[in-house]
Amino acid sequence: MPSESAVEEQPDPRETPDAPDADELKAARRRAAAVGAARTLHRSVLNIPLTERLSALAAAAPDVVGPEDPTDVYGNAVVATLEGEVARLLGKEDAAFFPTGTMAQQVALRCWAGRTGNATVALHPKAHPEVHEESAFSVVSGLRTVHPTREPRLPTADEVRDFEEPFGTLMLELPLRDAGFVLPEWEELETVVAAARERDAVVHFDGARLWECTPHFGRSLAEIAGLADSVYVSFYKSLEGLSGAALAGPRTLVEEARVWRHRYGGQLFQQFPVAVSALLGLKHTLPRLPEYVDHARVVADALHEGFASAGVPWSRVHPERPHTHQFQVWLPYAPDVLNEACLGQAEETGTLLFGRWFPDGPPGLSVTEVTVTEEGLKWTAHDVREAVAEFVRRIRA
Repeated sequence: MPSESAVEEQPDPRETPDAPDADELKAARRRAAAVGAARTLHRSVLNIPLTERLSALAAAAPDVVGPEDPTDVYGNAVVATLEGEVARLLGKEDAAFFPTGTMAQQVALRCWAGRTGNATVALHPKAHPEVHEESAFSVVSGLRTVHPTREPRLPTADEVRDFEEPFGTLMLELPLRDAGFVLPEWEELETVVAAARERDAVVHFDGARLWECTPHFGRSLAEIAGLADSVYVSFYKSLEGLSGAALAGPRTLVEEARVWRHRYGGQLFQQFPVAVSALLGLKHTLPRLPEYVDHARVVADALHEGFASAGVPWSRVHPERPHTHQFQVWLPYAPDVLNEACLGQAEETGTLLFGRWFPDGPPGLSVTEVTVTEEGLKWTAHDVREAVAEFVRRIRA
């Protein structure tokens, strides 16, 4: 509880209506630190000024569209080109563009519910629709969810096969982001899909980050997507596009999904900037993702070594060998302490090692997500260990 004097010293917000609150000041400080950092493992496009992003998109557009190509109208032209490229990459008959993944997956699962006669979806309790979508499955689309496992991993074949309730669709998030960007082994994934088929359930992949899964599985995108009846992919979570998503699967399903897309309000008049940015991501970023995954493993090892050398009483890099170019780091300190150390290091040395830290799991532990992209390729293992040592020094200061 704050003291009475501390409360009295705070200005009356009614007298300073334009004054930024504490959260706004912290957000501004984080953004300034990210923009000003000379070294970082991942430079988010969110910190690039608007006009600079627009100029970059216009300059790069000729890589994927012709000078006389028309703009799209309700999903034709460049949007249709993007849909065709996604279908080709995923080895599916057709694909439909959606403005959001939330809409794409609701439509997909609603369509499958109609076809299977069962509106129950089996998925992980940490899957995106359960954590980040305000109960949209049930509130908007009339779907019901069940959880074959609560372990911080995708379900096993036995858990799917022996689950006590019937379900029409098994939804698998690849990778499972909130559990640490984790993936099963390829043979495990095959057996899980087979177990669902034994129950006459269809399989849908939440592949928002499917693009980065190929190194772990040692399979092409088409081989991975080929295990599922339908797949959703995002254009901004791995590919750094502006926004947007696609649903890929059998042509009859995708045709039905386009009808529901219109009903859900997703039939936008023009979407060419988003479609162009997605095509650029497929052309330029997608081929580099395996390199990012490889270097993320170098960074993860160096972080582990750095914390051990600095005498941190306990730390965890999860997964120990990252499955994708994203992973978690856990430390036994309060988020405020870790966030202040991060910002101070960035502001004073120009090195931004981590993003925001959050409380999660047991009391006293904090977690952050680490993403390694092009900027991170410049870091050697020695660079990471040095940055960790400076970060830990600030925690203890």
